[in-house]
Amino acid sequence: MDVALDFVDHHFFTPYVYPESLPENNVLRQFLTLNIIVDVGGALLYLITATFNFIFIFDKALLKHPQILDNQISREIKYTMWAIPWMGLPTAFMFLLEVRGFSQLYDSVQDSKYGWWTIAGTVVTFILFTDCLIYWIHRWLHHRLVYKHIHKAHHTWKLPTPYASHAFHPIDGFLQSLPYHIYVFLFPLHKFTYLLLYIAVNIWTVSIHDGDFRVPEILQPIINGSAHHTDHHLFYNYNYGQYLTLWDRIGGSFKNPSAFEGDGPLDCVMKLEKENGPQKSES
Repeated sequence: MDVALDFVDHHFFTPYVYPESLPENNVLRQFLTLNIIVDVGGALLYLITATFNFIFIFDKALLKHPQILDNQISREIKYTMWAIPWMGLPTAFMFLLEVRGFSQLYDSVQDSKYGWWTIAGTVVTFILFTDCLIYWIHRWLHHRLVYKHIHKAHHTWKLPTPYASHAFHPIDGFLQSLPYHIYVFLFPLHKFTYLLLYIAVNIWTVSIHDGDFRVPEILQPIINGSAHHTDHHLFYNYNYGQYLTLWDRIGGSFKNPSAFEGDGPLDCVMKLEKENGPQKSES
């Protein structure tokens, strides 16, 4: 994250905000700046990605589903904007540890043993590693002694829209992001690659809440997409995975998405419209 920190320091904070008596390597300044980056950058990434997704990808017919709540979209946004600064505090602390040199992040492709092949390999291992840990963290969050205190808030949205993607209790949101930080303390990773992966996983989080259930047939048994995750919201105890169905299959929690079997949320809306006439959209 020092890539982002150096950029905003050079172009904004050093010339315009902080006094000369507070150098760029001051740990308190770094922590404060990282909080600003995480909060402002996270909010913008969320709002831009979710709004783009809602306008161009999300099927608005889903807003007619009976499990859509009154004013759901505005409630999802308000909850997320409240949660982001609280999630940002421990996240900024983890980034601070990385900036202060406690991680295995490195600067140049030339610093890796096999160059670009190493970069490609670490992208794969990053996905596999974090997918495994997120599965087990997510499943633990569904434990009856934990669920009602932390994870239940995210399941307020039984049929999520893209704006539900980051509408987590702050502890919940941080815990499910923790594997991304753990990886760089255990394994070498290129700094720019890490930054791009961190942005990409946030975009992916929006995409699995976007109600677009289309997946190439050959990938349907492998990829944990919106169809899988929507069923997680609807049925709770299935499809905990983040990217892949692998750990759900190993853990016995895999459920073939109802959308693939002609009994998904859109099928429900069409059935209700056939029986009762057009349904009113809720947002």
